[in-house]
Amino acid sequence: MAMTLRLSEKEQRALKKRAEREGVSMQDAARRAIREYLDNSEHTTRVIDAAKQIMKVHAEAIEQLGD
Repeated sequence: MAMTLRLSEKEQRALKKRAEREGVSMQDAARRAIREYLDNSEHTTRVIDAAKQIMKVHAEAIEQLGD
């Protein structure tokens, strides 16, 4: 699927510089950044969900520790 990504001049210069340093195209650098963002977001969601489950299952013990 095609998508248009609008960057500020500053963002475009920074992306171009980073891509050149890494020897990749600007498109590949942007796609990599998006994948990393999605992976990190998914990890954060899993950690939050696990913490909620622990809080639910162990609510009484956690409350007693707070006393």
